Formats: sequence, C-alpha cells, structure tokens
Amino acid sequence: MVSVVVLRTLLVYAALLVVVRLTGKREMGHVSPFDFVVAILVAEVAVLPIAEPERPVWHGLVPLATIVFGELVLSWLTLKSQAVRHLLTGRPSVVIRDGRLVEDELRSVRFCIDDLLESLRAKDVADVTEVEVAILEPNGSLSVIRKSQHRPVTPADLGVPTRYEGLPLPLIKDGIVNYEALAAAGLDDTWLEKELQRRGIAGPRQVFFAQLNTAGELFIQTKQSARRRRG
Repeated sequence: MVSVVVLRTLLVYAALLVVVRLTGKREMGHVSPFDFVVAILVAEVAVLPIAEPERPVWHGLVPLATIVFGELVLSWLTLKSQAVRHLLTGRPSVVIRDGRLVEDELRSVRFCIDDLLESLRAKDVADVTEVEVAILEPNGSLSVIRKSQHRPVTPADLGVPTRYEGLPLPLIKDGIVNYEALAAAGLDDTWLEKELQRRGIAGPRQVFFAQLNTAGELFIQTKQSARRRRG
C-alpha cells in the first residue's frame, strides 16, 4: 500500500510539473483572479489520487488535463479578444492622478487608503503628491509613475552619453562551468583556467560564483571551504 501511494504521488507530482510548464509563468508571481481559481482547482484535483488510493489514478489526471486544456483555451481567447481579457482578468484602475487620490476608483475596487499608502511605501514613495499616476493592475500590484521633478536624475537628464551595459554572464555557479555563457562571450575553458590560475585558484570546483560583465571585468568569489584552506 505504501509503495502504491509513493508511486501515485510521484506520478501526480510529474503531472503537476507539466501543468506548471504549460500554463506559463503567471502562476508563479502575482496572479489574476482567473489564474488564482485555476491554481486552487489544480491543487484540489491533484490531492484526489494521492489521498484516496482506492480511486483509479486517472480520476485525478483526467480532471487535471481538462483544467489545463480549459486554461490554455481561455488564455488563447484573452490574446485574441480584449473583451474576454477584461472579463477574465479585469481592467487596470487609476487610483492616483496628478498627486490626488481618485476616490471613486478606490471605492469601486475596494482599495482602502491605508493599503494604498502601504503599497506606495513599498515603491519608496512617501508623499502622494509626488505621484503623477498610480495604477492598480488586474493582478493586484501597484504601478507608480512619479512626477518628473521627483524622479531621480538620469544621465539623459544631464546630457551625459552612456554605453550599452547589457547583462553580465555567469561563468561558474557553485563549481560548475557555464559553457554556454563562455561561448556567448567568445571565450573557452582554456581562457577560464588561465584566469583562475592567475588568481591562485586551482580550478572551477573552488569557485562559488564567477561572472564576466560587459566591460570584460571578471568577478570571482571562491567557496568558503577553499578560502579556509588557502587561509
């Protein structure tokens, strides 16, 4: 009996991994009401074949597949129809405009002033009058655009030219070399080994994290065990 439960659990676990991959990344962060309902249904259905071993396992997998199919169809419809998208996910609500609270909109979405102020503080905004526009998104997050005179000064404001920065490339993560990143930088493991030796590091296994930024600067952090041995 125990082995049956273990096997059924592993099967449902694998099915859930497929479900999460198919339904996209939205379920992993802020979710809309539609996605929230889907997440609840998936959780409930997944428990059935695990908690009730006397049930055939397909009693849980078939509803799971049905939910996934329905979610994919509705997701396609939301891409094609704005009306369906608004019906399922809701509309953005402007709750602050030109430094003033939009009272009617706050009441319609049942968003109290204390919640609004808390969300503003999370965005490093303490004064409502500094906000040009604040929008409560359908997934519950608050998007804030400051008034121009309260935004941080940027190089563009000062007329200072800047070069493209891009993203640093992680070359080593916990002792494992990222050969794809090396190839993207036009480098190879021979270059990496020489750089490690130049810093007195025996090999990648002693490195906890190494990255190469777009300026060609190599950052290396060795593992604690390697630092203790060297110390």
